[in-house]
Amino acid sequence: MPLVHISLKRERPASERRAIADAVHAALVGSIGVPADDRFQIVSCQFDEVIYDPGYLGIARSDDLVIVQIHLSTGRSVAQKKALFAAITENLSAAGVRPDDVFVNLVETARENWSFGNGIAHYADAPPPHLAGAA
Repeated sequence: MPLVHISLKRERPASERRAIADAVHAALVGSIGVPADDRFQIVSCQFDEVIYDPGYLGIARSDDLVIVQIHLSTGRSVAQKKALFAAITENLSAAGVRPDDVFVNLVETARENWSFGNGIAHYADAPPPHLAGAA
């Protein structure tokens, strides 16, 4: 159920954009158990619209910056979130993105705030099957 926004500071070829999106999705599937077919992503290149501090917290960022914002339902532990951050960074590194250029933000939302189509609040009455034990 995550909705992923990936903002790229610079334009990249379609193959690189797809590799970045694939890397983020693989991290979601592998680290926090998101079903493989639960994939909704928006990837955009926004050179002038992305403003960042290249040295905040002692991290040396460049214009290869990749900002990943993930909207997902509440209920993951801090350990799961840390594992997700590490997996995203590792996967993006394998796709050619420097770890210093990976910025991730999680936005947690109540389950009843999701509709996947047809005007239905799909998870309002029961959690999705892959999170049924976490309810």
